[in-house]
Amino acid sequence: MIVEALRGRRRPPAWAGDAEAAALVLAAELGVTNYGLTTKTVLLAVAGASLMPLRRRHPVPIAVLAGALYLAGARPPEYDAPVSAMVIALYAVGRHASGRTAVAVGALAVLVGAVSSRMSWEGVSPAAFLTVGLTPAAPVAAGHIVRLRAELLHRRQQQAAELAVREERRRIARELHDVIAHHVSVISLYMGVARRTIPLDPERARQTLLTGEDTARQAMAEMRHLLDVLRTDGEPVDDQADVGVARLPALVEESGNATLEVAGQAVELPTTVDHAIYRIVQEALTNTRKHAAGARSRVRLAYLPNLVEVEVGDDGQARPGHVGVGLGLAGMAERVSLCGGELRAGPSPQGGFVVHARIPLPEQP
Repeated sequence: MIVEALRGRRRPPAWAGDAEAAALVLAAELGVTNYGLTTKTVLLAVAGASLMPLRRRHPVPIAVLAGALYLAGARPPEYDAPVSAMVIALYAVGRHASGRTAVAVGALAVLVGAVSSRMSWEGVSPAAFLTVGLTPAAPVAAGHIVRLRAELLHRRQQQAAELAVREERRRIARELHDVIAHHVSVISLYMGVARRTIPLDPERARQTLLTGEDTARQAMAEMRHLLDVLRTDGEPVDDQADVGVARLPALVEESGNATLEVAGQAVELPTTVDHAIYRIVQEALTNTRKHAAGARSRVRLAYLPNLVEVEVGDDGQARPGHVGVGLGLAGMAERVSLCGGELRAGPSPQGGFVVHARIPLPEQP
């Protein structure tokens, strides 16, 4: 669930890259030719372009087929071989195949290139022959370098997301500290009142003890929402008393460009759920201001039987090139998970971005 929430706002579809590669092959082979547009040239260009959509899933077979097309085009009398298709296919091998496979394909391409060059280029200098023979290794090496950079970036993004989760756990721990401290102090107060009133008013003392028992039960229910022991790691504890659903109208008003809708009959929420809903709305509105400046936001809070839903959507467009790891989404997902709920976040079919959370509530007596 957390991983799904961390997906980027908008990524270009895979078919778009395949179409660009196919168009590039056609433009390169049909636009630059030494012997005019012959039937052989057109057929080789179309065949090379048709291989491009399969280069990611089957990089090695596609590279072999592209090499065969290149050798077929390099035969006399015309020498318009589909070079662009072979270069893209070799790049795909380095980008999508394993390291050993990429090295093997690159070495084979160098060998074939050297043999074909030796047969076609009689009387060339050894330096020129070596340059031409090693050329097929360049796109394989380029693809492998890009792959290593992508893996390194992905690892850094994972580390950043894990750091965000740890930070969110510490913040939840601080809030839990406030919740437990409040309940314990209330229970202590009720116990003191009951001890003093037992000799004078036993019925009042009994009601006080019952109230203290209910308070203790509520505290235990809220603690069960935690899935693991959370620590503050010695950090100072902040006051979280001003965080909750009751503060949503003020939070929405502060955002300056958002509306709030509440549906259903409001019920008292456990403190962890109360805080989680507030933080989800707060972070979603912040993300809208950061990634879709000027967009209008809508916040909807719905009370359902044994369930509460919150949805925050906007009508904006993400900034071009924004594909980041959404650290705020990591915190939202962590909070909802600790409350036993589920979170969905992503682009809306109507445009904009939507964050939707469903959190179960204890059955009402």
